[in-house]
Amino acid sequence: MQKLLLALAILSGLYYTFFFPNIPDHWAMLVKLIPMIILVLVALSSPSSSVRYKLFISIGLVFCAIGDYTLQWFIIGLCFFFVGHVFYIIAFSRGAYALSSRVKISLLSYGGIMAVWIGGTLFMRGDSILAIAVTAYIGIILSMGWMAFRTRVPSAITGALLFIASDSILAINRFITQLPFAHELIMLTYYGAQIFIVLSITKYFENRNKMIH
Repeated sequence: MQKLLLALAILSGLYYTFFFPNIPDHWAMLVKLIPMIILVLVALSSPSSSVRYKLFISIGLVFCAIGDYTLQWFIIGLCFFFVGHVFYIIAFSRGAYALSSRVKISLLSYGGIMAVWIGGTLFMRGDSILAIAVTAYIGIILSMGWMAFRTRVPSAITGALLFIASDSILAINRFITQLPFAHELIMLTYYGAQIFIVLSITKYFENRNKMIH
């Protein structure tokens, strides 16, 4: 059942990503949310040795789904995604591994560049509130990536990196310059991120079992 739900999430995500221009406007948002709703069900049905991990990932998915819908009012949607990342961070916070210097430098450097580039551009345009909101969001998503690396669960790390990529493309396309195939790139990396984060529930379960045995 879980594999069937995951397949449905992937197919519905691909449908929204590549057939978006053909979807009537009044259905578009519902179609966008279908993969996320299915992924919440996948998360809740995933085996896990940590109810805490599964619970916080599931709550994070719900907030991201709400963020999907409210992103049409950008700052409101950003706030819901921000809270979603907080729950992902809480889930990943049991990671016991230290980060390598290379990972730390990479994440901090990338975050600094994006904050200066995107936030600075918005400040120069006079959009101070939006600049502060976007800069804070860059901080929280990089923190989520930081904590994902500490778990050493490959699917959690992959999900975090795809999320960073998706939001980076979205920010550049929205605030700097329009990118070719932006919609497809944003949605493929976004749905991919959420799928890998959901898959991390089972991988976390397997890792914990290995540690116990």
